[in-house]
Amino acid sequence: MNKITIMVAAAASFAAVSAAFATSVHAGEVLDRVLKTKTLTAAVGTDWAPAYFLDKGEIVGYDIDVARQIAKHLGAELKLVTPGWDLIAAGKWGGRWDIGMGQMTPTPARTEKFDLSVTYFYQRSAAVVHKDSKATKPSDLDGKRIGATSGSVDLDYANHKFTPGWVGAKPIVYEFTPGEVKSYETASVALDDLRLGDGVRLDGVITDESYTANAIKSGYPIKAVGTLFSSPAVIAIEKGDKEFSEQVAAAVQSMREDGTLSKLSIKWYGKDFSVAN
Repeated sequence: MNKITIMVAAAASFAAVSAAFATSVHAGEVLDRVLKTKTLTAAVGTDWAPAYFLDKGEIVGYDIDVARQIAKHLGAELKLVTPGWDLIAAGKWGGRWDIGMGQMTPTPARTEKFDLSVTYFYQRSAAVVHKDSKATKPSDLDGKRIGATSGSVDLDYANHKFTPGWVGAKPIVYEFTPGEVKSYETASVALDDLRLGDGVRLDGVITDESYTANAIKSGYPIKAVGTLFSSPAVIAIEKGDKEFSEQVAAAVQSMREDGTLSKLSIKWYGKDFSVAN
């Protein structure tokens, strides 16, 4: 197993020097550096379990295990840095890290800065009900009171105002029409209302399927009755080094073919989110 080096740096420090490193990537530059130093540097977060989180001072999670396997494919050690999501998504990394983990959605705007061709996860939104509900499919929630997180795509779906913005997205098919939509600050608050009982405050909630699985694991009396839509999540790689992108893609494809990607998803999420449905 490759040893992971963790470098925790303040986002402010990265921001202060970002202009100095705002150089473009040249063909072969990243791959040459990784192969020469035998180090793959991945930018990650620390507070989004189970993708990545701190456990006894070590950053662990699904995204970390995926990055470790990519490093292994390249014959390199894995090094982690924690610059903050805003700096990862901003681009112009200037060689400070080689890949950005964090399940980035491949929007058209992001394709101007990144190669977003390597999909390794699918974020699914599900219709969730109390375990005592008679609903067995999303259409059973027609005319019901539905909760969703404020400002989320889930709330947009509930209000029939969702236009997917990722590359290659298909038109959304609405499987039910709520009678009332309630907005919540967080998904956990919505699920807290749902757990009070079927129809007490809510008849259903639309939220992330992996989050729902964790809630069920922690004792929430709820169940998912169907996936409504899924969006791809990719590894962020700066444009300019086709050879490096191809090697990362080959590593993930190998993991997909030999079942490693599926096993890692099941290990951390309890379900296989490496496929769309």
